[in-house]
Amino acid sequence: MKTILWATLTANGNYAQSSPEHPPKMEALGDFAAQARAMGNFIVGRRTFEGMQASGGNPFGEVDIVVVSQSVKDIPGVKVVESPQDALDYLQRKGHTTALLSGGADLHNTFLGQGLVDEVIFNVAPVMEGKGLNLLLDQDHYQYQDVQLLDCKPLGGGVIQLRYALGQE
Repeated sequence: MKTILWATLTANGNYAQSSPEHPPKMEALGDFAAQARAMGNFIVGRRTFEGMQASGGNPFGEVDIVVVSQSVKDIPGVKVVESPQDALDYLQRKGHTTALLSGGADLHNTFLGQGLVDEVIFNVAPVMEGKGLNLLLDQDHYQYQDVQLLDCKPLGGGVIQLRYALGQE
């Protein structure tokens, strides 16, 4: 199964953090919703999913949502699994050939560290943040991985989307 990691980064390379004072860019959110509908699914961590619920509503329609959590076992309307591989296995059993990994940073880093990501979509927002989280290939060892640029396009509002295929080591 092909797995695509989707994330918004700041112009200075941090994993973008949003808050009520600094909400995510609408262009990036619109792109995520379009990607999720096109793939028919997305995988998300529990805390990120709770943040999505707090913002109200489900704009995704009939999209299969998989929440990865080791502490919560049941959330109405979504599938809850304990590991990244469980999420991919579930979506494959449902007939999906591509999985969209949507967040948060800890889950992204777990998928990357386990070598479960084939492509990344980075939406670079026109903001800079003094502190933030980073996306890591391996949290225990330094790694270097070539990537291949597949696409680059403006989404509007100063947001630029970069899409890369991860290289083979």
